[in-house]
Amino acid sequence: QVQLVESGGGLVQTGGSLRLSCAASGATFRTYGMGWFRQAPGKEREFVAYIPRSVDDTRYADPVRGRFTISRDNAKNTVYLQMNSLKPEDTAVYFCAASRLFVGWATVGAYDYWGQGTQVTVSS
Repeated sequence: QVQLVESGGGLVQTGGSLRLSCAASGATFRTYGMGWFRQAPGKEREFVAYIPRSVDDTRYADPVRGRFTISRDNAKNTVYLQMNSLKPEDTAVYFCAASRLFVGWATVGAYDYWGQGTQVTVSS
């Protein structure tokens, strides 16, 4: 069982930055690949970024590549999402999730555990 708690969301102007954190409980954190997803009102939850157990192969959705950076600190059981050059279209609730699979990391169904989400609002 893994419990995930996101933090760091808030209101920011266009072009600003935020750093999201996701703290995980349990000693098995390092065995999970970790993903960030987001969900805007009236839209489906969509993939944002993924980091595997080893940190050498991160993946990003096209809309955020070059602006967002996912990282993890296994000693702190925490995964981060650094978001720069934010745009109004980045406004959404952001969720972190944990997966034991090595494939399908861009799909909601690949993840076993989810956090409660943190709101990110980017004003124009």
